Amino acid sequence: MIPDYQTIMLPLLKLTGDNNIHKFRDVVDYLSEHFNLTDEEKNELLPSGNQAIFDNRVGWARFYLTKAGLLKSEKRGTHQITQQGLDFLKTNPAELKTKDLVNFKDFREFTDSIKKKNKVSEKKDQLTESNEQESTPEEALEYAYQKLKYDLSRDLLNTIKNCSSYFFENLVIDLLTKMGYGGSRKDAGRAIGKSNDGGIDGIIKEDKLGLDTIYIQAKKWDSTVPIREIRDFAGALLSKKARKGIFITTSDFPKSAYEFVSSIEHKIILIDGELLTDLMFEFNVGVSIQSNYVVKRIDSDYFEA
Repeated sequence: MIPDYQTIMLPLLKLTGDNNIHKFRDVVDYLSEHFNLTDEEKNELLPSGNQAIFDNRVGWARFYLTKAGLLKSEKRGTHQITQQGLDFLKTNPAELKTKDLVNFKDFREFTDSIKKKNKVSEKKDQLTESNEQESTPEEALEYAYQKLKYDLSRDLLNTIKNCSSYFFENLVIDLLTKMGYGGSRKDAGRAIGKSNDGGIDGIIKEDKLGLDTIYIQAKKWDSTVPIREIRDFAGALLSKKARKGIFITTSDFPKSAYEFVSSIEHKIILIDGELLTDLMFEFNVGVSIQSNYVVKRIDSDYFEA
């Protein structure tokens, strides 16, 4: 199991007890062995996919130790123990948590400045609530974002299911045109809902030049889509001598449906309710931006210029 950043702090500090300068990557490698992490655990990423979870936690452990004056960093990507850090290790501490860092003046000044800037009361100061804070700030932000996205996707899907079939077909066209299919919205709008022919709900261009055609089936379902519907759609494509199709639904598909489309010559993409809302979320269809939170970090290239 990947340790939280507080569990990492003491082993990290002990590692630097040799008073040498340590590179961040070397520290990560050492600590991953110290905690007996598997390759899968070492490579597990944050929800954004931008950084390994363990790397992130080591980074925040180092950050808090630095703010407490136990570590110092005089060169980017490296750190070294301070005299205060050495003195602390001489006390043979059994553990080191965020709540213990308030014993150090530098850390108290750091947390006081945060509270003053954000007008946070001592009662609500999460920097020192070690029992509640096991994730790093970036993890907390990313998992909160995923929770909000999940709740929004669920509400979005319920809203779609309550809309008319005509509205759903137009929603599909809005999404596909936002994704770059169908040429103009006007052309795409004429294509959908007009075929009604042998399991085909609509036809849309693959690109703005119309080099290929994609046949569409857009159906609202509350239960799992029967495999026969996918077979009928494939048969309709065959009768049209078509090569590509998209089957979009508000519910889901059985495993046999995915096995079937992977075994036939035609290219059929299955979009279930979960993927549909993910795509709507990504291309801003049926959703609007309420707030933006931009997470920034130091531009290392700037300081090396």
